Amino acid sequence: MLRAENLTKRYRQGDKEVVALLGFTHAFPQGATAVVGPSGSGKTTLLNLLAGLDLPTEGGVYLGEIPLHRLSEDERAGVRLRHMGFVFQQWNLIPTLTAWENVAFPLLLAGWPLGKRRARALELLEGVGLLKRAHHLPSRLSGGEQQRVALARALALDPPILFADEPTGNLDAEAKEQVAALLFKAGKERTLILVTHDLELARRAERILHLKGGRLLWEEVPSPNP
Repeated sequence: MLRAENLTKRYRQGDKEVVALLGFTHAFPQGATAVVGPSGSGKTTLLNLLAGLDLPTEGGVYLGEIPLHRLSEDERAGVRLRHMGFVFQQWNLIPTLTAWENVAFPLLLAGWPLGKRRARALELLEGVGLLKRAHHLPSRLSGGEQQRVALARALALDPPILFADEPTGNLDAEAKEQVAALLFKAGKERTLILVTHDLELARRAERILHLKGGRLLWEEVPSPNP
């Protein structure tokens, strides 16, 4: 289980000290947790700290008994590769690689041989409905298709934790629904932490954390759909 204990992030902005996150404590069980709040509330700061992309000023992040905040940068990168997948608003696909090669990239970093990388990537692309687009470059894919490739890539090493930062923010209504359905399906089998401004999307999660001014205000458990 991923958990945060008294997580605080401060930084300097000119002569001022800015508190981006203050005293955040929470454990993230299996299933989907949405993090919502106005711009500047600390959502992305929280995600970066939980993923070990940034270090807290105070407090800590623990993956089981592993203290992420005490690891070196290289050690945190290794933990992310083995245990975490990421889906971002901007997709972040490598433009010179085909869809299957983008999906297979984490497997390359993990040392998988070519045949197994290709087979796993094609399996994942079939799962997101894009097997026929496997040999297309990102420039030949729509925004929704690129995001589905990004989701397949995030699942390549079957990570127990999946982070999604505004994953439907740049998509039209149809593509948004396709990506959301795939995302929450993946989230049932692992811990999904979703940062979003979209309250409709957030209410599909098992729980919603409301942030404002860097503080956790309350946790909401949405009513199930009838």
